[in-house]
Amino acid sequence: MTGANSFQVSGYGPERAGWTRLFARDSLARRLDWPILLAAIALSLIGSVLVYSATRNRTEINQGDPYYFLIRHLLNTGIGFALMIGTVWLGHRTLRTAVPILYGASVFLVLLVLTPLGTTVNGAHSWIQIGGGFSLQPSEFVKVTIILGMAMLLAVRVDAGDRQHPDHRTVVQALGLAIVPMLIVMLMPDLGSVMVMAVIVLGVLLASGASNRWVFGLLGAGTIGAIAVWQLHILDDYQINRFAAFANPDLDPAGVGYNTNQARIAIGSGGLTGSGLFQGSQTTGQFVPEQQTDFVFTVAGEELGFLGGGLIILLLGVVLWRACRIALDSTELYGTTVAAGIVAWFAFQSFENIGMTLGIMPVTGLPLPFVSYGGSSMFAVWVAVGLLQSIRVQRPLSA
Repeated sequence: MTGANSFQVSGYGPERAGWTRLFARDSLARRLDWPILLAAIALSLIGSVLVYSATRNRTEINQGDPYYFLIRHLLNTGIGFALMIGTVWLGHRTLRTAVPILYGASVFLVLLVLTPLGTTVNGAHSWIQIGGGFSLQPSEFVKVTIILGMAMLLAVRVDAGDRQHPDHRTVVQALGLAIVPMLIVMLMPDLGSVMVMAVIVLGVLLASGASNRWVFGLLGAGTIGAIAVWQLHILDDYQINRFAAFANPDLDPAGVGYNTNQARIAIGSGGLTGSGLFQGSQTTGQFVPEQQTDFVFTVAGEELGFLGGGLIILLLGVVLWRACRIALDSTELYGTTVAAGIVAWFAFQSFENIGMTLGIMPVTGLPLPFVSYGGSSMFAVWVAVGLLQSIRVQRPLSA
């Protein structure tokens, strides 16, 4: 395999790259991972219905148009899908050569957030207002560049055949690459995104074959760092209150514990089959804050019940299962570590989002992949799907 373009795979000549051979035995369409693609589309479409249910009566935020958030969610999904296609067309190997540019751009954007151009949403100063009601959250794209950057460094000598595993110097370089944007995001502060990035770092290191001493060392350092952050009062008051409410659900039920209490009421009232789409009293009564974004799973739990919530979890499971298969089937360490980083990202963020609605995880403001409303998040997860598809498309035909 010498080409970097997604169409230049083993067994592909230039004459076979056209769309006229789309359904040939070894065509691009047949080499795509359809389960992960269809599951992601289904999640996005389910998310559009849930977002509509959560916002159709919210006149204070939907500008008097019940379809305002639905249209924007579908638009974000369409743009995300186009970004996925572009990522597959470019190929993860082409993006590998562009990592320095992508990494520099993502760090520049998160730095912009700390300037007067940055805006605060729900206590986190992590957004850049673009205009026309649109905003950008650069930390979502940092997740992608950390995966690509670490994978590039850890795999370069292994894929070249010089080493069987990354050496200590390479691991230090990879960690340094990840720590810089993580520290900037912590200053915003956006603790939820930092937690996701930390899990991504661990996932990439585990998949790279680096010494387990690094993994255990990072876990220890993370524990010490968390204690230090708490003791030094680095966290903002609203973040401390969220952890306090998680530790004691009965603490200030009308204040810091309000979100999680209302979320549990909504999900618990859904029962097995739910109260019916658009019929949820908690959703219609607007009792659950940020229900179109952080707490979108409560809409599914209340209106679609255990079966509807279970379907979302099942579809997320399909995405994770196929991503794991892509990581295992990759014939190069670079592809394996990129896929593993995406698995770690999607798995932790999904668990954290659903967990905080159930009261088993602290509230951190993380969206549910593909389902929650939000352009930056939607764009980033679909780019990740494009990377997974590229890794699968570019493997040898015999694999």
